[in-house]
Amino acid sequence: MKKVPITIKGADKLRAELKRLKSVERPRVIEAIAVAREHGDLRENAEYHAAREQQGLMEARIRVIEGTLANAHVIDVSTIHDRDKVVFGATVDLIDDETGKELTYQIVGDDEADIKSGLISISSPIARALIGKQEGEIATVVAPNGEKDYEIVEIRYV
Repeated sequence: MKKVPITIKGADKLRAELKRLKSVERPRVIEAIAVAREHGDLRENAEYHAAREQQGLMEARIRVIEGTLANAHVIDVSTIHDRDKVVFGATVDLIDDETGKELTYQIVGDDEADIKSGLISISSPIARALIGKQEGEIATVVAPNGEKDYEIVEIRYV
């Protein structure tokens, strides 16, 4: 299977979630199932069915995280040598050429992307437009609603 890039911070966040799910959530759900079983007939026991459904969702999430971490290529962005170009892990300050609005994004792996936190996926249109560019260059993003230009103001690796 192909290795998928992820930052150290993203991998640590997934490991913490996995640990919480296994050590806190799993025992809590098992206890809820045990308590619900004590209530009698399982066919008509809403608490039991809800706890079992929650267990299924939690176990699925555990499998997804374990799979992601098993196929992760963890990248320490502080060790990137080619710092004058935008590559995976870069934090990029941009100016929207149309509106003048300043934006800051960090290019991260698909599993750690969170646009509200300024984390954009390496496979997103804006990240693809930024990759390989240098400070002062214009990145043209091809989006469903047309093209948008961003000037690259600064590239950082933190």
